[in-house]
Amino acid sequence: HETQTTCWDHPKMTELYQSLADLNNVRFSAYRTAMKLRRLQKALCLDLLSLSAACDALDQHNLKQNDQPMDILQIINCLTTIYDRLEQEHNNLVNVPLCVDMCLNWLLNVYDTGRTGRIRVLSFKTGVVSLCKAHLEDKYRYLFKQVASSTGFCDQRRLGLLLHDSIQIPRQLGEVASFGGSNIEPSVRSCFQFANNKPEIEAALFLDWMRLEPQSMVWLPVLHRVAAAETAKHQAKCNICKECPIIGFRYRSLKHFNYDICQSCFFSGRVAKGHKMHYPMVEYCTPVSS
Repeated sequence: HETQTTCWDHPKMTELYQSLADLNNVRFSAYRTAMKLRRLQKALCLDLLSLSAACDALDQHNLKQNDQPMDILQIINCLTTIYDRLEQEHNNLVNVPLCVDMCLNWLLNVYDTGRTGRIRVLSFKTGVVSLCKAHLEDKYRYLFKQVASSTGFCDQRRLGLLLHDSIQIPRQLGEVASFGGSNIEPSVRSCFQFANNKPEIEAALFLDWMRLEPQSMVWLPVLHRVAAAETAKHQAKCNICKECPIIGFRYRSLKHFNYDICQSCFFSGRVAKGHKMHYPMVEYCTPVSS
């Protein structure tokens, strides 16, 4: 009121977005985006949400028609069901009113930039499922099923709807350019070329294509690797900053014997004598034996 300005973001959301700025020194866009999304995922407590619990809430609210719009009240009601259940399982971690506010805020920022007060059911599902804690391929299967016909096949138009809703997630973080921009036509074309230009594809083919980590979707598998690497301890010493053990991602040189780099040195582009940035490295997100 004092400044007579309108703000669309919850104060906690504004704080969260400001905190993401310190990840801008990560040089690789897929990792930068994934690390921002990981921080967002935890702030929204979606890292605690199983796919089955998400599906139960969607069924309970009868959200079956994916092209139907949801208004703010419907979104709040469904999110309240999701977070009430999460609070029962993790009562010390989940503040229901705050989580509902924050998740609503995020979904509107991603899918309702004009603030019409409505988003499609498909958009709601894409947002929540992309950041829940399910296995990566289970997410792919679920999302494919949302756009497939009753016979289990999907044409170019339907795949376009899914990829369009997915790319809005990195777009909202200002990262869309690295993933081919907002135009998803090339991705749709690439998927159907991979399927030998059949008019429709089935789930197995879609999964095979997604395993290749297409440019428009690569942020999602990288998010999963970021989450897996968080608690990883590698019995190795970083040749640049000397951290030991290495926590997080470990990068091992394929050119130098016994040469390891920790994730902060690798992401910020620090190098030691004799090692060039373009040398091939192998990434470990979980500990391996020597």
